[in-house]
Amino acid sequence: MLPPTPAAAIAFKSPNACNACHEDKTPQWADEMVRTWRKRDYQAPVLHRAGLIDAARKRDWRRLPEMLDYVTSKDRDEIFATSLLRLVPASGDPKVAPVLLKAIKDPSPLIRSAAAAALQNVPTEESVLALVAATGDDYLLVRVRAAAALAAFGNLPLTEADKTRVEAANKEYLASIMSRPDQWDSHYNLGNYYLDRRDFKQAVASYEKALQMEPRGVLALVNNAMAYARMGENIKADEALKEALKIAPDNAAANFNMGLLKAEEKDLVAAEKHLRTALKADPQMAQAAYNLCVILAKNRLDEAVDFCRKAAEARPDMPRYAFTLAFYQQRKGDLAGAATVLDSLIAKYPAYVDAYVLLGGIYEKQGDRAKAEGVYHKAMKVEGLPEQYKVRIKARQEALKGASTDEKRK
Repeated sequence: MLPPTPAAAIAFKSPNACNACHEDKTPQWADEMVRTWRKRDYQAPVLHRAGLIDAARKRDWRRLPEMLDYVTSKDRDEIFATSLLRLVPASGDPKVAPVLLKAIKDPSPLIRSAAAAALQNVPTEESVLALVAATGDDYLLVRVRAAAALAAFGNLPLTEADKTRVEAANKEYLASIMSRPDQWDSHYNLGNYYLDRRDFKQAVASYEKALQMEPRGVLALVNNAMAYARMGENIKADEALKEALKIAPDNAAANFNMGLLKAEEKDLVAAEKHLRTALKADPQMAQAAYNLCVILAKNRLDEAVDFCRKAAEARPDMPRYAFTLAFYQQRKGDLAGAATVLDSLIAKYPAYVDAYVLLGGIYEKQGDRAKAEGVYHKAMKVEGLPEQYKVRIKARQEALKGASTDEKRK
C-alpha cells in the first residue's frame, strides 16, 4: 500500500486517504500536513508516474520519451509500467516497438503479458519471433496474450517445435476466453479471435451468440457489422450498425463504421454526418479525420486540408495521411506548405516513393529546377524502387535536362 498522496488529489482529482476521513478539509490542507510530517517528498515519484499515465490517456505524446524511459528503468513500478505499455501503442511512434521487444523479456510476467498484447500491432519478423517464444513462457497469462496476438498474423512458417508450442498456447487462450460461457463477453471475445483470423462466418456466429445474451452489446454489434461487411453482406452490416446507434447514438466506433459503409454506398452526406460524429466523440480518431478529408476534398478543399492535418498529426506513423495532406495542400495552391510536409515525410519514411514524385513536381511548378533534380536523384537511389516509378522519374529527369538545354540555346 502507498502512503496518502493528497498532491495527486490536487493535480488529478483522485481520492486520497486523508480526506476520506477528514471530509471537512481540503486536499491542500492534507498536502500541507503530510509535508509537515514528512520532510522527504515521497509524493514526487507518485506524481511523476501519474503524470505520465495522465498524458498517455490524453494522447499527449510530448512526454512519450519519458514514458518509454520509465517502462525500461530499473526502478519502474510494474503496475504503472504495464499501464503505460497498454497506452503508448496508440501514439503510433516507431520508438515504441523496441521498448515492447525489450519488455516482453522483463522479469515481471504482468509486463511481459502487456508487451505481448501490444506487439500484435507491430507486424515484423522480430515481433513474431518474440511472440512465438512467449507462447512457451512459464506464466499462463503471458502465453495466452502471446497466442491472442499471433492470431492476427495468419499462417506462420513455424518449426514443428514452435508449432506445437503455439498450438498449445492457442488452446489455453481459447479455454480462457470460454471459461465463463454464460457471459456474453466470452462469446464476444471469441468472435474477435475469429475476426482476427479472418474466419468471418465463425466470428458472426460468436457475435450473434453474444447478442442473444446481451442485445445491447454495442461492441458486439459493431464488430458483427465489420464481419458482415468483410463478407460483402452490407445490408446486414447496416442493420447491425443501426441497432448499435439506437443504443449509443454517439458511439465513435459505430459512427465511424457506418460512415465508411455509407461512403462505400456513395451516400456521402450520410457518410460525412457519421464521420463527424465519430470524430467529435473521439477527437484523436485519425481514420475518421482522414476519410472526412477525402470526402470533402472535391467541394470543400479548405475543410479537407484541415481534416487531413488532424489525421497526420494524430497518426504520424501513417505516411499516407501526411502524403494526402500534402497532395491537397498543393491542389489548394499552398506549394510551400506541401513541400514542408513532404520533406518531413521523406526524412521519416525514405522509401515512400510517391512523396518524391509529388515533391519534385511541386519544385518544378515553383521553377526550382535544382531542387526538383535533387529530389528525383534521391528517389532513384531508393532501394527496391518499382519499375513504374523508375520510368516516371527518368522521364521527369529527361524533361528537366531538355528544358535546361533549350534555355542554354536561347
